[in-house]
Amino acid sequence: MSLYGVIHAARGIMNSSLLRAARLRWEEQQFLESDSFGAYFGVYGTFEEARERLPQNPGFNLAALAPEYVNVRAQRVFEYDYPMIRWLEKAFQAGATSVLDIGGSVGVHYYAYGKYLKMPAMLSWRVVEVPEMVFIGQALADKNGATALSFSSDLGGAMSSDRREVWISAGAIQYISDAHPASLLEKCGARPRHILLNKLPLYDGEDFVTTQNIGEGSFSPVHVYNKTNFIRSVESMGYILCDAWDVHERSMQIPCQPEHSFASFSGLYFLRRPSVRHE
Repeated sequence: MSLYGVIHAARGIMNSSLLRAARLRWEEQQFLESDSFGAYFGVYGTFEEARERLPQNPGFNLAALAPEYVNVRAQRVFEYDYPMIRWLEKAFQAGATSVLDIGGSVGVHYYAYGKYLKMPAMLSWRVVEVPEMVFIGQALADKNGATALSFSSDLGGAMSSDRREVWISAGAIQYISDAHPASLLEKCGARPRHILLNKLPLYDGEDFVTTQNIGEGSFSPVHVYNKTNFIRSVESMGYILCDAWDVHERSMQIPCQPEHSFASFSGLYFLRRPSVRHE
């Protein structure tokens, strides 16, 4: 056999389905290791399908995850936070005094953004989180005298009963099975004027679900959205996309899935059209 033939045969073996399956098994084992924090694995059609591939674990409802939020993310802002701070400031200047923070951990955005913003005197900032983070966040707020902060683990209740002028979600909605903004807007009692979304996994392909190692032995399914469809779905609820930015600190790299991998996440700011009323 010629050298070309040997190389061609070797490539055939390397690209064989058997070898690919073996590599995927190895990648999955690596993904489940404790030192693979932040890693992604797999492409699935639904949250349920993704969960079936994960070991039993508490997801984000784990107190061991809190120190990162209390000691780091509540103390400083990152580059991707600045567009959020800018538009939140504009919202406050326009008269907004109430915020719904979906997945806001222990109140990290309230604390970190507050170093750069003049908060309204009558501010009401409600965080919706998993029970462990609600417990820790409320204790931290009591300790700090942060009376503007309140917490709930009932997203549906917050949607139906709370009237909030600003919605914030920074790197959270993709981890909730039914928290697409368009779906939430359909269910809510009063639609917000401002919607600020950050660290979103948006790309040019079809929607899918993957899984992520979120640390401390916990894992979570993750929604990944088609960017154009995601934006249009929110616009169809009566909103205008006023700003969009790239979040270069976040990327999606899935082993053996280059068509589902991309270099940066996204941030979006929507403003409700003046003619739209949903009170």
